[in-house]
Amino acid sequence: MSQPLPPSTPHPDGTAPDDPELPVTTAVLLAAGEGRRLGLGPKALLEVGGEPVVSVLTRRLLEGGCRDVVAVVGAQGERVGAAAREAGAVVVDSPLWRLGMSVSLRAGVAAADAPHLLITLVDQVGVDAVLVRRLLRAHRSGRVTSAAYPGPDGTLVRRHPVLMDAADARAAAAQAHGDRGARDWLRAHAERVDLVDCRDLDDGGDLDTRADLSRLGLHTTR
Repeated sequence: MSQPLPPSTPHPDGTAPDDPELPVTTAVLLAAGEGRRLGLGPKALLEVGGEPVVSVLTRRLLEGGCRDVVAVVGAQGERVGAAAREAGAVVVDSPLWRLGMSVSLRAGVAAADAPHLLITLVDQVGVDAVLVRRLLRAHRSGRVTSAAYPGPDGTLVRRHPVLMDAADARAAAAQAHGDRGARDWLRAHAERVDLVDCRDLDDGGDLDTRADLSRLGLHTTR
């Protein structure tokens, strides 16, 4: 059974008192989709505070303590890649991105060489440096650490980002299919997943509908 961990109390700059050495981590930012359901082009190119989402999230992942960021691009890959690269990401092309998230996950995991990988989605615009650092601080080798938010009944529900040892990330990517990403592997290993309560930072929502576009006005100053 997934184990909940309490939220930490960060300093205003995103660090914590007596912050221990963070695990050496590559963030794998999945940014290959075309945003077909939303109908506004790739979500990676939607803007937060005048900047493309992919740029904002790349910077937050680095500020949160990730050693580097691998941004996986597909739809409008040149534009998305240029924005990610300018923000400090290493860009990996996923030419078969239309086959689903699993293909992009495999491409990103294959390009990362850190002992720990933080998997996150480009439409999780509430992910900021404080949240990233909270997950890094909570992670223990051999475990899986996931941001979590209350579901309808108040029980914590696993969402993104998910932090894994590299070997586990490779195993999850190998088993992934279609748009399910690492979901099946995570369900099969639920007893190893530690849930980190992040409700004080975000609600875990993404950009799926026009109503969700209000999120683009949030989290721009954290």
